[in-house]
Amino acid sequence: MATPPPLREGGFRIVLAYRLCAILSYQIVAVTVGWHVYELTRDPFALGLIGLAEVLPYICMAPFAGYLVDHLPKRRLGAMACAGLCVTALLLALIASARVAPGKVWPIYAAIVLTGLVRTFLTPVYTALFAQVLRREQFARGAGVGSIFVQSAMVVGPALGGVLVGWAGKTAAYALAALLAVAAGLVLLSLRVAEPRPEGPRAPVFSSIGDGLRFVFGNQIMLGAQALDLFAVLFGGAISLAPAFIQEILHYGPEGLGILRGAPALGAVMVGLVLARRPPGRHAGRLLLYAVAGFGLCIIGFGLSRHFWLSALFLMLSGVCDGVSVVLRSTIMQLVTPDGMRGRVASINGIFIGSSNELGAFYAGSMARLLGLVPAVVLGGCVTLGVAATTAWKAPRLRRLDLKELQ
Repeated sequence: MATPPPLREGGFRIVLAYRLCAILSYQIVAVTVGWHVYELTRDPFALGLIGLAEVLPYICMAPFAGYLVDHLPKRRLGAMACAGLCVTALLLALIASARVAPGKVWPIYAAIVLTGLVRTFLTPVYTALFAQVLRREQFARGAGVGSIFVQSAMVVGPALGGVLVGWAGKTAAYALAALLAVAAGLVLLSLRVAEPRPEGPRAPVFSSIGDGLRFVFGNQIMLGAQALDLFAVLFGGAISLAPAFIQEILHYGPEGLGILRGAPALGAVMVGLVLARRPPGRHAGRLLLYAVAGFGLCIIGFGLSRHFWLSALFLMLSGVCDGVSVVLRSTIMQLVTPDGMRGRVASINGIFIGSSNELGAFYAGSMARLLGLVPAVVLGGCVTLGVAATTAWKAPRLRRLDLKELQ
């Protein structure tokens, strides 16, 4: 009997809707905050500090968030995280409307710290529920479909945020983000799925977190895929400098910023549509390595471009490459992780993947101050190529990966 498509599962549709609304909320805030901070400071380094303000609390909280997701009701934790996103957006709306600390940057960074804390729960909740609403043989196609929805949100969110900032102002953009966060929480609470209780006594917190760390670091395929993405995104984080590129080099307004922020996700949606119908199997490891190398080349092209639409094209192509990486990494994680450890493994994955974007933003902002915008981006793309080559050499099991052997 043929396996039904993942979208025929009602629970999967609800989990996707939660993920979609949460990412839309976060992306609208991200693009608006970038414009907001650069408008106040005119300093690329200040854009990098946005990433640092988010990633430090994220890294500190992520292991504990994974532990809680493995041991407490997942839907309630996800809904509470969405409430945190709403509070952050409302606080930023008050700052943008000059009702709180007008003209000051530090309250914006304080709000981003809260974002970093609550974001630690969003992906582990999704990952754990993903495995409960789908069968194992649906995981590969489900990862492709999930990538389409996630990347679609990352296209629409920045574009919508940029348009709202340009036409209605920053306060309106933050207000819409708050509404979407509320919608995400309500959708998640509507999910009806039996959440199995952990068997036996609950393990001590740090011992349980250690079990998750040992599992990840003891699996060369999972560790190689996560480390590959961590360093590629860390050194290739050109998109965080988009506000400065828009104003200093490409000479566009906030609408152009939304297009650039959404272009990588558009490319990821395109490749996600292909991979949802034809999931990768043989030579998956080589495909992953080629995708990361292609990502580095696209970042170099973006750094050298002086034309807005050519820059958008390079970012879209970088999204195609990144989309391949996302689907493969998600499929690997779902196939090799035991059910009782999904929250902790997803949180560790989040430290690798989620933190790499914010650390990449800080690295890019710091290098832009030291070297200038263009040299910083080109150097990052070159380092990404080196990361792909080094991983191919040091992780032979990942290089030879065949996903069919894991199913």
